[in-house]
Amino acid sequence: MSRFGIEIPETQVCVLEGDVSKHDALDTLIQAVGRNDAITDCGAFKKAIYEREAIMSTGIGDGIAIPHVRIPEVTRATLGVAVAPEGLDFDTLDNKLVYIMVLFATPEGSDKEYLGLLAQVMLALRGKELFEALVACRTAGEVHALLSE
Repeated sequence: MSRFGIEIPETQVCVLEGDVSKHDALDTLIQAVGRNDAITDCGAFKKAIYEREAIMSTGIGDGIAIPHVRIPEVTRATLGVAVAPEGLDFDTLDNKLVYIMVLFATPEGSDKEYLGLLAQVMLALRGKELFEALVACRTAGEVHALLSE
């Protein structure tokens, strides 16, 4: 079990190097998570993420973004994590850069499970120690190992 309360495959972990746009960051993370067999339609998954983002930015502040969907094309909950060591402009509520993105893909009607995972992720990232350790990671393997401790 990971620090986020759900096992995250290393293939769903990304480190975003250099000057990355919000769009490119989302696309990279969507592609990584979309390879999981829990996602039955990658096109619908991507569309749902962007539709949700168009309503209001999921950049919640304090360097964190939580793009999320609850759709029928997801058969079981899965997460993806992207770390942007240099930060990226994500149109956040506090107008600060985002360094950690946690993408939640959950089945339609799984509100309770989603909220439980969200609480666990936010509790883990609230401590600056984990946040700073993640931002210092330079490979997906390092991020995965840190989250799996």
